[in-house]
Amino acid sequence: MRIVFAGSGTFALPSLRALMEDGQQEVVLAVTQPDRPAGRGRSVRIGPVKRFTKDRGIPLFQPEDVNAPAALRRIRDARPDLLVVVAYGQILGRRLLQAPAYGAVNLHGSLLPKYRGAAPVNWAVIHGETETGLTVIAMTEEMDAGDILGQRATPIGPDETAGELHDRLADLGAGLLAETVRRIPLPEDARRPQDDAQATFAPRLKKEDGRVDWEKPARAVYNHIRGVTPWPGAFTFLPTGGKKRPLRVVVDRAARLPAASREASPGEVDSAGADGLDVACAPGAVRILELTPAGKRRMRAAEFLNGHPLEPGDRFLGKEEQAGARRP
Repeated sequence: MRIVFAGSGTFALPSLRALMEDGQQEVVLAVTQPDRPAGRGRSVRIGPVKRFTKDRGIPLFQPEDVNAPAALRRIRDARPDLLVVVAYGQILGRRLLQAPAYGAVNLHGSLLPKYRGAAPVNWAVIHGETETGLTVIAMTEEMDAGDILGQRATPIGPDETAGELHDRLADLGAGLLAETVRRIPLPEDARRPQDDAQATFAPRLKKEDGRVDWEKPARAVYNHIRGVTPWPGAFTFLPTGGKKRPLRVVVDRAARLPAASREASPGEVDSAGADGLDVACAPGAVRILELTPAGKRRMRAAEFLNGHPLEPGDRFLGKEEQAGARRP
């Protein structure tokens, strides 16, 4: 089968590799987002799909607007039987979805209809789900709402971060996608319509979504830290005294504690030492194990405490106080 593959993020790479290594498929064109400037130096960053295809002889196409007439012609000229979309980053219009003989399929990182949207992995962890999975759907103009062609569940580890789950799902999804594509065209009874009444949504994360709210229960705070790691990162602010601005700190690794060792208000340091930095929530507490202070490298909490000695009663800023301290 002749396949046009559209993908941009690292989530797409295992799927592209699986299709290329499948003896029944031929990837005739890879479509990915244009190179973008990134970082403080604003240097142009080459995307992972472009890097992957560079030495593998696959024609590459990077349209600014994949639905533009010229882009549609370029994809049609590849004579695809199927369009496969994985973490591409642009919404595909009706004419493009109907261009291949067998339409378009998408690999999505959740058990649809739960967590439709751009950040299903993050929100599943933030909400404390114990199970998630992958779904291959027949694409329609409505985002993530097409018929289910294949689905696979997997547990979420109690300490697994969104970044760790993302990478695991990418590998697991590649196998599911390859298996599903081999069965195309599927008979109608192999397609399962989604129940829209059961749909939940997972909007794209913003930097502000990383802000820690210590007034939530420890379980929710811990799940939030896991769910926004590595991006946008769980951040909070620590007063530095005098007229200095509060110090922005990213919590990179933490553990949930059943309770604070003493009566403490949300955000208040419960204990600080070699084992970590314990911060009270409402109720319970979270132990910060590793963190990144603004402008510094990632370090163990004990190392941070050597330069920033904290004692029980010191307090991280509440969410409203943080909002006034500094933009994320």
